[in-house]
Amino acid sequence: MESLAGKRVVVAMSGGVDSSVTAALLKEQGAEVIGLTMQIWDYRNFSAPDGQHFGTCCSLDDVYDARRVAEQLGIPFYVVNFEEEFARQVIDAFCDDYFAGRTPNPCVLCNQKLKFELLLRRAVELEADFLATGHYAQVVHEGERYALRKGVDDSKDQSYFLFTLTQQQMAMVRFPLGGMTKEEVRAHAARFSLRVAEKAESQDICFVPDGDYVRFLEEQRGAGTMDGEIVHVDGRLLARHHGTYRYTIGQRRGLGIAWPEPLFVVGIDAAGKRVIVGEKQHLSVAEFLVDQVNWLIPPPTGPFDADCRIRYRHKEVPSQIRKVDVDTVRVVLREPQAGVTPGQAAVFYRGDEVIGGGWIDVGAHGLRPGRTSSAPAQS
Repeated sequence: MESLAGKRVVVAMSGGVDSSVTAALLKEQGAEVIGLTMQIWDYRNFSAPDGQHFGTCCSLDDVYDARRVAEQLGIPFYVVNFEEEFARQVIDAFCDDYFAGRTPNPCVLCNQKLKFELLLRRAVELEADFLATGHYAQVVHEGERYALRKGVDDSKDQSYFLFTLTQQQMAMVRFPLGGMTKEEVRAHAARFSLRVAEKAESQDICFVPDGDYVRFLEEQRGAGTMDGEIVHVDGRLLARHHGTYRYTIGQRRGLGIAWPEPLFVVGIDAAGKRVIVGEKQHLSVAEFLVDQVNWLIPPPTGPFDADCRIRYRHKEVPSQIRKVDVDTVRVVLREPQAGVTPGQAAVFYRGDEVIGGGWIDVGAHGLRPGRTSSAPAQS
C-alpha cells in the first residue's frame, strides 16, 4: 500500500466496510483525511413491501454510518448532494438505454460521472492531493504514465468498472485496498473496531432496491408505449409483448411461448418494437462493435490482441481488437460467446492491466452470430 503520509486525502465514504477501512488506514498512515459522502438517491421515494430490507448502497442509513465512522476516526466529514446530477446523468441514461433496447450498467456511469468527475472536482476544491476510494483495483505509476491494474482479490476485483479513467484522473486517484483481499480488509475493520466491520455487502442497484426494473422504468416513463411482437429469428410471429424494456439478451424465463426447444431472447429491436427469440445456438456471438472507447494506453493504430471481458462476472476471452474509427472498435472473439449484450461495457485487458474499454453497440450490424470455427474472421 502506497504511503500517503503528510498528504491531504479526500476519502469517498459510502458507509460500507471498504471505504471505512480506507479512511482508517490512511489516518493511521499519517495522512490528513477528509471524508465525503455522496447523497445521490432519496429512499423515501421507495416503499419496500412488508418492510422488506434490501442490500443496496447509498441509502440514508449508509450516510449515517459514514458519518459515525468519521466521528469515530476523528476526521472532518461532509455530505455532498448529487441527487440532481445522479438523476440526470445516471438514472435518465439508465431509462434511455432500456427503452432503446440496451441493457445498461449504471455502476460504470456512477463511477465515471459522479465519483471521478464531480467528487474529484470537490477534492480539488478542498486542495486535496488525492481522492481515495474503497475500490479493489490498483493505480500504478509506470514511467511517464499511470496504469490501471486488477485488484489482487480476483473475487472482488472492480477494475472492470473503472475503464473510463483518464491519465489526469489516475494521477489523483488512489485505491488503498487494491493489494488486499476482502478477508484482510475485514480483519483491519475489526482491528480498528469500526462499527461497520460486519456490515453486509451491497448487492443491488441503489435506485432499484427490489430488483424490479420493469416497475421502476414504468414509474419513470409510463407503461404501454413499447408493446409489440415477439418473433423467431426466422421471422415467424410467435407472440406479443408489453414492452421491449421487459426483456434482455439471454433471457429465457417469462417468454410464455410453447416451443419444442427452450427459447432465449437473442435480439431487441426497440425501434420496431420487436423482441427476437431463438434457440440456444443463436445466442453465440463471434464479433461485435464497441463504441465510446476510452484508452488507458496510447491509442492503438492497428489490429492487436487483448483479452475482452463482456460483463462484470465474465472471464476475459482472447480477442483481436480492430479499429473502426476514432472511438469505435470491432472485437473479434477467439471463441464465440453467449451473453454479448448491447449497453454493457466491454473492457480490454493485457494480463492484469486494463488497457481500454467502451460500450457494446446496439446498431443493426453491431453483433455477428457465432461461427462453427473458433478462429476470428479475416478483414
